[in-house]
Amino acid sequence: MMQRFKAALLQRRNNLHIHGLRFLNQFHTKNLCSLLDTNIIDELDNQVLVEGKAWSRTAILNRPSVLNCLSTAMGARLQKLYTSWENNPDVGFVAMKGSGRAFCAGGDIVTLYHMINVGKMEDCKEFFRTLYTYIYILGTYLKPHVALLNGITMGGGAGVSIPGMFRVATDKTVFATPETLIGFHPDAGASFFLSHLPGHLGEYLGLTGQKLNGAEMISCGLATHYAHSSKLALIEEQLGKLDTDDPSVIETSLEKYSDLVYLDNISVLHRIEILDKCFSHDTVEEIIDALETRTDFHGMQF
Repeated sequence: MMQRFKAALLQRRNNLHIHGLRFLNQFHTKNLCSLLDTNIIDELDNQVLVEGKAWSRTAILNRPSVLNCLSTAMGARLQKLYTSWENNPDVGFVAMKGSGRAFCAGGDIVTLYHMINVGKMEDCKEFFRTLYTYIYILGTYLKPHVALLNGITMGGGAGVSIPGMFRVATDKTVFATPETLIGFHPDAGASFFLSHLPGHLGEYLGLTGQKLNGAEMISCGLATHYAHSSKLALIEEQLGKLDTDDPSVIETSLEKYSDLVYLDNISVLHRIEILDKCFSHDTVEEIIDALETRTDFHGMQF
């Protein structure tokens, strides 16, 4: 029964994968005739780099100048890579990290803005379709996945990491779902992982766009492990030596370099009871009214 389920899941995802790669396939077909266009293709591929280990592969989000914001090309390449790795019996598990000071700051909303202004609505649809399909692939991935969330991890950056099996936060991690601040809504799988947080913390994060640090992520379950950023090189080295597809072996390896961490006194998680009372209402207006009547949320940010 389980084998039939896995086969059906893979078939469904392969169909999505074929559709999601349309952007890159069309681009490559149109641009194979000149050296300049070949350079453009190479540049697109370089937005996601790959490190190959004995029994694992690491995808590296590589747009550091824009905090590794996600493009359509990145979503399509991630689909292609992850599907091939899942089907490859020589790959036991997969990891993801970001270049520079961010893991991933989310979707490339600047490019989306310009596309909307010139009427390229189909390109905008393709952006969301491609990235959402990849997030679905990650959320149903059949192999262990390790995301190293060092630095800014916001919006779509959370979407391409939180659905995976292991998430390692650090002292440099800054998490948020800030979409409401630009008039959008938390997307990229946020309705799932926010709704599974303790109490009404998810409503608070989704409506306010407030940030959590690495300690808060591990405390509320968004991260599975916490390690000081100085240990990341050791973690990567250790993972690269593993010859396994067993999640328990990977977890033991991550725990070897994990650190105990404690919440700051001003952490919002110390005031979860207040959040539950205020953010449990059905409408934003009721939530605002509840907050305005409180006198005991000193130090909290909204």
